[in-house]
Amino acid sequence: MNKQIKNDQPKPLGNKSRNCPVCGTKLSENARRCLVCGTDLSTEPSSPKARKTSDKIDSKRIPEVKLNLIALIAIIVVILVLIALLVYFILITGQAPAEGTENPDATVTVTPTLTATLSNTATMTPLPTWTPLPPIEYTVKDNETCLDIALQFNTSVQSIILANNLNTACLISPGIVLQVPQPTLTPSPVPTATPEAFISDVEMCTHTDTIIVDAGMTLSSIAANYNVSMSDIRIYNNLPNDIVRQGDRLIIPLCDRLPTAGPTLTPTPLPPYPAPNPLLPRSGAAFTATDEAVTLQWASVASLFPGEVYRVVVQDLTSVEEKILVDYVSDTKYILPASFRPVDTTPHIIQWSVSVARQINTDPNNPIYEEAGAISAFRVFSWVGSGIPPTATP
Repeated sequence: MNKQIKNDQPKPLGNKSRNCPVCGTKLSENARRCLVCGTDLSTEPSSPKARKTSDKIDSKRIPEVKLNLIALIAIIVVILVLIALLVYFILITGQAPAEGTENPDATVTVTPTLTATLSNTATMTPLPTWTPLPPIEYTVKDNETCLDIALQFNTSVQSIILANNLNTACLISPGIVLQVPQPTLTPSPVPTATPEAFISDVEMCTHTDTIIVDAGMTLSSIAANYNVSMSDIRIYNNLPNDIVRQGDRLIIPLCDRLPTAGPTLTPTPLPPYPAPNPLLPRSGAAFTATDEAVTLQWASVASLFPGEVYRVVVQDLTSVEEKILVDYVSDTKYILPASFRPVDTTPHIIQWSVSVARQINTDPNNPIYEEAGAISAFRVFSWVGSGIPPTATP
């Protein structure tokens, strides 16, 4: 019995072993069933040689393929690139032909050229007749001249002279009412083309200057600024009249400039003249008995016209009897005569003034004058007599 029991005990595993053909578990060479997956191993050949032969022919096990991570990533990238190329070619082959691609099978249609049809001949519309505007009544203010009024109303001095029957010097005085044309006295003719045969020397001028008319500019002021006559500017620019407007482009011919005036750049004021400015003696000055003569001086108001003089009025304010001296001179100074000098030794207050006067008659021996300007400010000074009566001059 003991012998039988010993025979039934499993024999210890030898050094030889084999693997399960399904799960690969290592088993003993005499094992009949896999302890892991339960595969029956009784039909498997026991010898290693037979097992190798059966593994080559009848083994159902799938061969193992081992790849590392870098190789797997490279394969995935290649697959993605192939897919992208496949999609690109599908899209390219499915697109319609471009707009600029010529289609050889298309038939070219020729569009007929449109022929311009001449319209009816334009009829020249007659220009409307220009109606002059009524003149503006303007009251002359102090120290205003015809040039100031012409610039203010954008007209010319000549039109003011013609409208008011003034002399060529355009003499005006404060308070008078002038008829100022707007903008000219007579209507301007329609401009006509100048024949080439009548081109003047002004139009052939090569020394010119181009300006753009600003606000407040007139043809008269432009001519005065460039010292060129108004007629030359008007002829060179084909102007029908003396009117210029803001934004006009004018060419100034500088070939025949007018002679340059004197050193003064300010225009000479026209009568009525402003009040002269007394200079000497200063107000409050004192003259003693040794001063035999006193000279009165004042500033010139303008270059006086023929028949115009300065009227000097001197009065002794402290004299018992009324003592007044009125005299006329063409110079800007006046020397008091010895007859006007005080006689007593007490100081006398002397007052004097000066203004412009104009002769209104033609008798040189007995001239008659009238006021032609404002009276200057009164100046006073003191003068002491010598106590000796003046000697009569033979």
